[in-house]
Amino acid sequence: MAEMEVAIVGVEKRLWSGQANFVSARTVEGDIGLLPGHQPVIAALDEAGVVRIDPTDGESFHAAVFGGFLSVTAESVTILAEQAEIASEIDVSAARDELQRAEGGNEDDHESRAAAARARARLRAAGENPDR
Repeated sequence: MAEMEVAIVGVEKRLWSGQANFVSARTVEGDIGLLPGHQPVIAALDEAGVVRIDPTDGESFHAAVFGGFLSVTAESVTILAEQAEIASEIDVSAARDELQRAEGGNEDDHESRAAAARARARLRAAGENPDR
């Protein structure tokens, strides 16, 4: 089966790298699915989204990604995130608290909306339903 090199890199550290056969991400233009041999592209990532990676030697996993860029070549996908968290490292209770605080704020306030979007992305990446 075809594979590609994938890396998720945050501002402070490389969160994950390895071989994968599928990646999906949310860009400012919408969702994108990537297979090995994909046409080269550079895209801006959504302010708060979820990335799914299907590694060649393990189970699929998710990461919450906040801003940054996605760079694709025929052999690789690099996610350069302003901030990112692998699903297994997300504190679901803290994310729910963050969502509750953000939703209690002013809906017209950009920071409250952005905080709510980040909390929802963290919950979705961790496999939780943020609307419960």
